[in-house]
Amino acid sequence: MKQVHIILQGKGGVGKSFVASLLKQHFSDRSIPARGVDTDPVNATFASYKAFDVERLEIMQGDNIDPRAFDNLIEWIVTSDEDSVFIVDNGAATFVPLCAYLFENSVVSFLQEQGCQVILHTLLTGGQALDDTTNGIVSLFEHFPNVPVCIWINEFFGTPEKNGKSFEQLSLYKNNADRIHGLVRLPELRKETFGQDIKQMMENKLTFDEAVERPDFNIMAKQRLKMTWRDINNQLTNLQF
Repeated sequence: MKQVHIILQGKGGVGKSFVASLLKQHFSDRSIPARGVDTDPVNATFASYKAFDVERLEIMQGDNIDPRAFDNLIEWIVTSDEDSVFIVDNGAATFVPLCAYLFENSVVSFLQEQGCQVILHTLLTGGQALDDTTNGIVSLFEHFPNVPVCIWINEFFGTPEKNGKSFEQLSLYKNNADRIHGLVRLPELRKETFGQDIKQMMENKLTFDEAVERPDFNIMAKQRLKMTWRDINNQLTNLQF
């Protein structure tokens, strides 16, 4: 069955492209060739990973986003091989137009009719972006009631809690538990060690496998990267995509 993984979150700088890269690496570890697509017209971070061979989807017409450009994405998906996997990274600037396109054109139900499994991925963060990312999740639940959603809890900016309650204790989670495909937790890491290693890896647009082969990462940095990837990859394996 074809799989279509779409990363959607209206707040910028919360880790969407990082999530796309993790999904790509997860499928690669399983020897499943996943096709990456970057729709971000401003910061094409996903497409900048040389190891991924990601395709850029040009969606700008002058200074405006052309919703019809998304037709090309659907064309790629529908005409692809039966067991194809797509990972679509979407920037904050295209969150509203892509959601509108998906909703107005009944794209998800159309893809499901074509035999595709569609999974939306979104992020919840702590700190100042908590309310914005929460609102983004609410929007997805409201506009796509029949689509499973995978929620990535990114603790880089702090643990996302509301009035002392974790996400799993909130009504947002409880009222939509049947819609949530799963939770992936990106735990807060010690910035001086794990955090610095991840930062260096991301700034150089490297995969975990590439980073542990690089001489500019010392032995313990490589050990920490292996531990981090093992944890994330195990979480993804448990979700059984």
